[in-house]
Order: sequence, then C-alpha cells, then structure tokens
Amino acid sequence: MKLDFELVPDSCWYSNLRSILSSAQWDIVRKEAYARAKGKCMICGANVSRLEAHERWEYDEENRIQKLADVVAICKSCHEVIHIGRTSLMGGEERASAHFMKVNGCSYSEYRKALGAANEAHRRRNAVPEWKLDLSYLKKFT
Repeated sequence: MKLDFELVPDSCWYSNLRSILSSAQWDIVRKEAYARAKGKCMICGANVSRLEAHERWEYDEENRIQKLADVVAICKSCHEVIHIGRTSLMGGEERASAHFMKVNGCSYSEYRKALGAANEAHRRRNAVPEWKLDLSYLKKFT
C-alpha cells in the first residue's frame, strides 16, 4: 500500500523527535524533509500549501529496537490516515478511510483488512516491555 497505518506502541506515545531535539534541531530535520518534498505530499503527491513532518519508525520486535527510518513531509489527509487511532477519536475516521481508499485505489474491505493487520502489529508491539531507541538516522544532520 502506498499509504498505510503506522500505529506506534502505546509506551512510545507522546515521545517524538520534537520532544527529544531542541526546536532548532527539529527545524533542520523537518525543513530537510520539506525540501525533498518540493511542495508535494511524499505519499499521495498532492500539491499543498502546508506540509506536515512525519517520523517513520521501524520496529525490530525480537531485539526490542524502535528505529527512526525517515522523516517525510506529508499532507494533513495522509497524516490523519497514518494516525488513524487519534483521527478516529477526533471524529475523522470516515474522512480518513475515504482518503486511504482513494490513495491506494482499494475497496472498503481492503481498508478494513489493512486496519486489522495494523492493529495486530500494534498488539504485538505493545507486548514489548521497553523499546531501545535507534536515532542513527539523525547522524546525517551533524
């Protein structure tokens, strides 16, 4: 899927690069993503006036490592899909599901299947008691 859900483990909620880096350091990272995007969402390709920086994480469940893989510049609609749990709590699941299906060219049943798979991965990752953080991605900014 071009656009997918990225459900972070519950123990990692409320911790992100903005809370780890200084505001000046975060500006460097997010602006690099905006420059790569050239005014277009890096997922759906929409031309938008305001992009949002999104952290892409990879999870090594066996070694309990949460690794920063990338920071991408995306539109609000794609960001709402990625964080579907929060979006649903805010009453936006219908809008997000429509965007997911449009971007991926898929049906509602395929949307539900992908959401089920994301929830299963989320359940597994929640079983990990503590994640080690790998921020080696940030070395390119030093």
